[in-house]
Amino acid sequence: MPGRPKAIGDIVAQLMARRGYAREHSASECGAAWQAAVGDAFGRFTRAGAVRRGVLEVIVGNSALMQELTFQKSVLLEKLNQSLPDENIKNLRFRVGVIE
Repeated sequence: MPGRPKAIGDIVAQLMARRGYAREHSASECGAAWQAAVGDAFGRFTRAGAVRRGVLEVIVGNSALMQELTFQKSVLLEKLNQSLPDENIKNLRFRVGVIE
């Protein structure tokens, strides 16, 4: 015997979760908020990654910039949490990598 019909909202939510659309939207929001928080001077040499367990991973072009951003971590966290209150970012993890 078939179950009750499902609400279209539930079906769309399941589809979005399966396809990862919510993560992509969240990643683009994090990227935009990160660029706004660091400004143009540092934004060109950094890229926000994913938020996992309250930690935003940030790819940084070089170690000197990574050290400078570490000094500014508390200010950056405050700006990010104002822009993205639903993400609940508690920490930043910087990693040197290639910025495209």
